[in-house]
Amino acid sequence: MSDSPEIRNLLTEIRDNQRLSLQRQEEHLTIAREQIERSRNQVEQSLELQRQAIARVRRVSRIVLPGIALCILLIVYMLVKYF
Repeated sequence: MSDSPEIRNLLTEIRDNQRLSLQRQEEHLTIAREQIERSRNQVEQSLELQRQAIARVRRVSRIVLPGIALCILLIVYMLVKYF
């Protein structure tokens, strides 16, 4: 193989392009990792909010359901008594 300047320049250009490509891949990988971390944080926050909502519903239902049952019983009582 001859060691012409043209071949040497082409090989140098290929090497530089590969380095640039690797650098861009590393940048994209860094961005992807940051996005994954943000997604994980958002999922964790969402799960925590859902847990809090479920706890609130349970607390409210302990009060509301007996109240509804009492209202229904009173309505039935009034229907029986007055009709």
